[in-house]
Amino acid sequence: MNRQPILLPYADPAFLADPFPFYRQLREEGPVRRAVIAGGLEAWLVTRYQDNLAALSDPRLSSDVREASDTRLLQRLPATDRESMLRTMLRCDPPDHTRLRRLVSKAFTARRVGELRPRIQEITDGLLDAILPAGRADLVDSFALRLPVTVIGELLGVPVADRYAFHRWTTEMLVQGAEAPDPARIEDAWRQMRSYLTALLGSKRARPRDDLLSALITARDEEHRLDEEELVAMAFLLLVAGYITTVNLIGNALVALLAHPDQLRRLRDDPGLLPGAVEEFLRYDGPVNPGIARFAREDVTIGGVTIPRGATVLVASAIADRDPAQFPDPDRLDVTRESNAHLAFGHGVHYCLGAPLARLEGQIAIGTALRRLPDLRLAVPPGELSWRASGLRGPEHLPVTFAPAHTPHHFLSRPAGRTPETVDTSERSDG
Repeated sequence: MNRQPILLPYADPAFLADPFPFYRQLREEGPVRRAVIAGGLEAWLVTRYQDNLAALSDPRLSSDVREASDTRLLQRLPATDRESMLRTMLRCDPPDHTRLRRLVSKAFTARRVGELRPRIQEITDGLLDAILPAGRADLVDSFALRLPVTVIGELLGVPVADRYAFHRWTTEMLVQGAEAPDPARIEDAWRQMRSYLTALLGSKRARPRDDLLSALITARDEEHRLDEEELVAMAFLLLVAGYITTVNLIGNALVALLAHPDQLRRLRDDPGLLPGAVEEFLRYDGPVNPGIARFAREDVTIGGVTIPRGATVLVASAIADRDPAQFPDPDRLDVTRESNAHLAFGHGVHYCLGAPLARLEGQIAIGTALRRLPDLRLAVPPGELSWRASGLRGPEHLPVTFAPAHTPHHFLSRPAGRTPETVDTSERSDG
């Protein structure tokens, strides 16, 4: 495997709009391919489904960026607080990962997620009530973003006035920094976020409430509990991971349906297809693209190709989820597809803890939008949609038109039994 690494053309709008023909070529050329990815970093792309499945469970491939030989990867983390950022579930391996996940799982239960359905429906209806009279909207800004930010904010117990500050800080740290990281901007965004989270956790410790952050503070496993650094890192992870990929799930799904009116009609005619349709949206154009980074602890052979110790390995689920060896006619969107063991939520010990919540939000958001927005159409030609260039794939905006309807505006009420909160911190922002 001595060929020069291939450049993923992130500067090409045509690639960003539809990277899958390029990915298909990579997959057909071989199971592993050296590539230059976002930010000029070099990685080894694993392109085929079975190899991806094995790689996601291979202990020789670490989630800890400190195993990487390319020190530039650490520059994507704030220099003054890298140790905290490296102590999240996403960035550590067993046994630390096992302990952290077990503690969080005690608070993030299936019961808690299941009980959110009525509230998620209420939030969804309120957001649509607000845009229905106009007959046009940006469904990213006014819907796909606002829904998961509101849901995760309520679940964690983040005061309403503070929730969109997290979106701005996250954009600075993860999205804008993906292509050309600016250490000063990353540092400033993390400083504000850490200051805020520390104050928020302090207020929860003093006045516990029925929310996930309060539960995390008291979560125990035998004699173990989350220390202060782990709590801050976990709050950051849950807040960011709890909304950013769901924004893209909803946005990508709506774009796909608008491009395939036969599938849109089928889903409107039979809402019972929604659970399977969400799995198909995740497979067809998932929110993480091209995949998940791992770092070789030692020389590893995948698909007959030896990857050297310290290399960045991109387990490319977006490429694998279109592998014809696993999915018949993989480039066709089919909301009735039955065999759909996609890798959009990962696999193995790092399988996404928030997958049930993302699925629930996706089903409610997509189903309600199709039901309540008649004659839904793109307001611009498909080629004019702009797409994020980072590893988190989704439309930046989604301008649409629909038949207007005059409905009472439905203000987002607080869940029953909750009272407003404020957090005393100089870093607070209304976003």
